Amino acid sequence: MTMELRHLRAFLAIAEEGTITRAAARLHTGQPALSRTLRQLEDHLGVRLIDRSTHHLELTAAGRSFRDKAAAALAAVETALDPRSPAALPLRLGHPWAALGDHTVPLLRRWDAEYPDVPLELRRIDDRTAGLTHGKVDAALLRGEVTAPGLVTELLIEEERVAVVPADSDLAHQTSLTLADLTGWPIALNTVAGTTTLDLWPSAVRPTATVEVINTDEWLTAIAVGRAVGISTSATPRLHRHPSIAYRPLTDAPPVPLHLAWRRGTPAHPALPELLRLAREVVTAH
Repeated sequence: MTMELRHLRAFLAIAEEGTITRAAARLHTGQPALSRTLRQLEDHLGVRLIDRSTHHLELTAAGRSFRDKAAAALAAVETALDPRSPAALPLRLGHPWAALGDHTVPLLRRWDAEYPDVPLELRRIDDRTAGLTHGKVDAALLRGEVTAPGLVTELLIEEERVAVVPADSDLAHQTSLTLADLTGWPIALNTVAGTTTLDLWPSAVRPTATVEVINTDEWLTAIAVGRAVGISTSATPRLHRHPSIAYRPLTDAPPVPLHLAWRRGTPAHPALPELLRLAREVVTAH
């Protein structure tokens, strides 16, 4: 049978909600009808997309691969059919944390001045690619190594690392810190979109404890209450000042690259070249 957009929407809703019940409620349809739609899609593709053997549905390897393609295809169709002028479509810029650091406000102000008819929407999405591979944004500001397939990246800047410690700790009394200074503390690790791993330390002197979090707010809280210390980049202290946190230069850790990324092979937002140009100019000027 012919595949329709409803098949993609059904699959993506199930993948995101984790159960047929919640996905059906989200799509305002019945559970049997949604299950049939999923089976039709799987029969068409000739693969099982979702493992139904547990109460909480899980994507198969084929399902994980197809999810990104389905999201990108649906986003492209919705963009093409938007009744507004293509020039007026919002340019959605995602980031998992810290955006463009202290360059964020200059970028947004210059954009508003030069392209007032094209809204630039800055969206924080707690995801390794800030929603880019799922079609939730048109471009994303991503730090560290970008390994997701199907993305094009442009290096904008390299940011120095900083140690992030409780303000009332002995570490806060020092003007700068090294990796060795932090080994006596648990390390707060953002497992969703962070750039810090224990591989930063030599294997013989790695910290023995970690505190895993899934977003910037949880990461900041763990440090502020004294449960851990963290490592970030120079963008963080400029955007996340906190009375219970101190930032100190970290002298022996490599810098972190900051990229502008977008999807390869899908229709790009017509204003993406202008965004790349302005981002380059802003980071170069400051």
